[in-house]
Amino acid sequence: MAGLLAEAASRLDAAGVEDPRRDARLLLAEALGVPAHRLILEPHEAVPEAAARLFTAYMDRRVAREPVARILGRREFWSLDFRVTPATLDPRPDSETLVEAVLAAFPDRSRALRVVDFGTGTGCLLLAVLSEYPHATGIGIDMAPEAVATARLNAGDLGLADRVEIRLGDWGQGIEGPFDIILSNPPYIEAGIVSTLAPEVALFDPVLALAGGDDGLAAYQALMPHVARLLAPEGRGFLELGAGQGDAVAAIAGDSGLAVLERRADLAGITRCLVLGYQGH
Repeated sequence: MAGLLAEAASRLDAAGVEDPRRDARLLLAEALGVPAHRLILEPHEAVPEAAARLFTAYMDRRVAREPVARILGRREFWSLDFRVTPATLDPRPDSETLVEAVLAAFPDRSRALRVVDFGTGTGCLLLAVLSEYPHATGIGIDMAPEAVATARLNAGDLGLADRVEIRLGDWGQGIEGPFDIILSNPPYIEAGIVSTLAPEVALFDPVLALAGGDDGLAAYQALMPHVARLLAPEGRGFLELGAGQGDAVAAIAGDSGLAVLERRADLAGITRCLVLGYQGH
């Protein structure tokens, strides 16, 4: 097993994969049907022929820069397991910054909060928040039918289907407020540079979830009037940002009568979340 892993890691390294040893270990564990830590505890265990063939197939896909989450069909987010499909963005650890911001803004976990998530994708933001507030209910909106289907499956897998509704739609059209919490990780990358991103992103994430128009701000322009219309007086909006977009998105929020109450950085120190509300609340 140790030799197979070393050979696989070397192959991934040559392909430009960022963390080849980790990815090789995760894929071999999946092929074997065992937890990844077992590979560390039992490095000299033989690999059955069927598992070795499956591992080779996984490796071929990873060498082509398909993300591990897409090979496995799932991604952990907020310590919860989410299905991912070609129609959904691969959830990023950076997006957990929004969940952290929600918990800080609403410390009372017993509240029956009303939550909406625009561009829900896998449902990771909405479902992570609902998992922390047992009396909260939520609506997730996405314009991709397959994403809607995926989010519904994730809600069922996590035992949250009775507290969430996933709808096909375009931002806040047809939605009635007010909501205590509005979440969104909109497409915020300049359309012209999407093809230059890492292959894991450019080739495998849906363009609909990435490209935010020529300046990366088109989704915020479309979304902000809905946030202003649907937010409860004491409510909060939590929007994910791309690097360096804070001031521009804050200006768009201001044009809709919203104030920036907080800017939250991710683990890399990049401002990743704007917390919005009404001035004086």
